[in-house]
Amino acid sequence: MDGIRACVFDAYGTLLDVHSAVMRNAGAVGASADALSIAWRQRQLEYSWTRQLMGRYADFWQVTIDALEFALESYGLAGDEKLRTRLLDAYHELEAYSDAAPTLRAMKEHGFITAILSNGNRSMLDGATSAGNLDHLLDHSLSIDDIKIYKPDPRAYQLVCDRLHVQPHEVCFVSSNAWDVAGAAAFGFNSVRINRKADPIEYKFAPQKVQTSSLSDLSQLLAGGRQPSPEQRADGR
Repeated sequence: MDGIRACVFDAYGTLLDVHSAVMRNAGAVGASADALSIAWRQRQLEYSWTRQLMGRYADFWQVTIDALEFALESYGLAGDEKLRTRLLDAYHELEAYSDAAPTLRAMKEHGFITAILSNGNRSMLDGATSAGNLDHLLDHSLSIDDIKIYKPDPRAYQLVCDRLHVQPHEVCFVSSNAWDVAGAAAFGFNSVRINRKADPIEYKFAPQKVQTSSLSDLSQLLAGGRQPSPEQRADGR
């Protein structure tokens, strides 16, 4: 991991708990809360990729709404407009994982550029990072909505290089999503998977650099007790 200048994080599922919106309203959802949350997330991702392949882009918020409506219908809750509104409001204020803020703070203290690269649109990211008290710990918040190309397309990862003025080998890309880690690795990033549930490796054709169970391990992995030299910092400070 020598020569890393930027530590770039996926947002949803990595820094932010995508299931916290439903869990916060589990009483209203009922016994199907866990299953509905999983279905919501699965369709959210599927719809983003399907739309891109079809050439019919919609931003991540619209995709999120469409996915929720499918999940609610699947579990017999399609007519509950109050619940629908509550769940969408909660998605704008997802809970941050407990290791997110300390890790971002440590990365900044060690002098690395900190950034998000997310499929979420600007409004979603601003709301979620503010609610999770992460916004002040991020140097950049990059949304693919600027180019309207979803990850894991290589052009989405190129956005990092273009905006942060770094080369792929100077980026540590961190995600809990196996498909995202695979895309980042294929692009040339040093990819790290945060595998909180110890799931098996899914994309062996695009190997990750490192796998760990917590964001907290990044400080030792990247910093190793050292400070980057001024030449390694993008801002030169």
